[in-house]
Formats: sequence, C-alpha cells, structure tokens
Amino acid sequence: QVQLVESGGGSVQAGGSLRLSCAVSGMTLSWQCVGWFRQAAGKEREGVAIIYTGTGRPYYADSVKGRFTVSQGSSDANVYLQMNSLKTENTAVYFCAAGGDDSRCCPYYPCFPYFGQGTPVTVSS
Repeated sequence: QVQLVESGGGSVQAGGSLRLSCAVSGMTLSWQCVGWFRQAAGKEREGVAIIYTGTGRPYYADSVKGRFTVSQGSSDANVYLQMNSLKTENTAVYFCAAGGDDSRCCPYYPCFPYFGQGTPVTVSS
C-alpha cells in the first residue's frame, strides 16, 4: 500500500523559511514525477514544485521560482520542499504527490495517482 506522509508545516512570518518533508512507502520513486501541490482556502489544488526523478529536471510554478526548491532524498524514499522568502499568499495546505508517469511532469493534480494528507503552512505579515 502506497503511503505519503508530510511533515514540516507550521506558522512563519513573511520572509521566513520552512522545509517540508515527505516520506514515501510502498513504492520506489525511480523514473517518475514527484513533488508538491498546494490548496489555499477556496481555491483549486495547484502544482507548486515537481521533479522528474529520472533526470532531476524540476518544474516550478512561476510564483515560486527562485524561492522554492524541490529535491529527492538520497535514500530515494523522501521528497523535500525548501521554501524561502515566504509570502502571505503562500498560505495553504501543502500536499506531497507521487506516481506521475509523464516525464514532462504535468503540474495538474489528475496527473498524480498518490497524494499525502497534507501539511498546513501559514505565513503571517
């Protein structure tokens, strides 16, 4: 059974940093797209940062480029999201995603079969 468990969310002031972690079990993360989505109140879930593990090529939403970094752990079972220079508009529940099989890494949630339960991030001014 595939399980994704996020951690690292919390409250931070604008300009601060957080590092989210996702522990994946029940599957390997080789040659697939894995990464992070977020869903703010009243909005649809959107792709934030995704990486194709076969090549390490990342995708970032325009709004987070230069501030967020997605990476895969050396053990192959973890995915991370380093978030710097956080803004109030980054407040959302962040979800880990895995199993995307398109090497172009489609940044839309129907492209991923597995999601975690989410971890909330609140950025205050």
